[in-house]
Amino acid sequence: MTTYPSMKLAVILEREAVENRWIAHRWQLLDVVPDLGGEPRTLLDTPQSLRRLFPGLEVTLFPEEAEGYYLNISSGEPSVFVSLRQDEGSDAPYPFQATLSYNEAARWMDGGESVERTPAWPELAAWMGEWVEANYRPEPKRRQRPKSFVGKEGVLREKGSQ
Repeated sequence: MTTYPSMKLAVILEREAVENRWIAHRWQLLDVVPDLGGEPRTLLDTPQSLRRLFPGLEVTLFPEEAEGYYLNISSGEPSVFVSLRQDEGSDAPYPFQATLSYNEAARWMDGGESVERTPAWPELAAWMGEWVEANYRPEPKRRQRPKSFVGKEGVLREKGSQ
């Protein structure tokens, strides 16, 4: 059985009061931090704001997602992407899964998931960067023939033919 490097994390979601005639508040991804264990819990509860911590998520680095990690680490602001779901009849979302791969997050969004991002903490970004450095090699670009070798019919002309 192959094991892949992984790191546990916890997600902080915040509910903020808003001045809007259709909604009283909105939820957003506030931060992702190292997981210290425990159960989901409230960190702050005021009339203006509610912050909830959801431990127990894990990001794993898979070789087939290497390009997605590379795109993330080379973006200038490495991020954690969190898929948020909401139970029917509830107005509070919960974190369903997390990834460090741009490509995986994009597939989730294409599949209809609600995905938010937040900057990765420095040690998490460094861990991902070291893995990418050791495991990712971009595919070599294939040389394309210059357009001058293509005739008006779109067919490649052989040397000496007209």
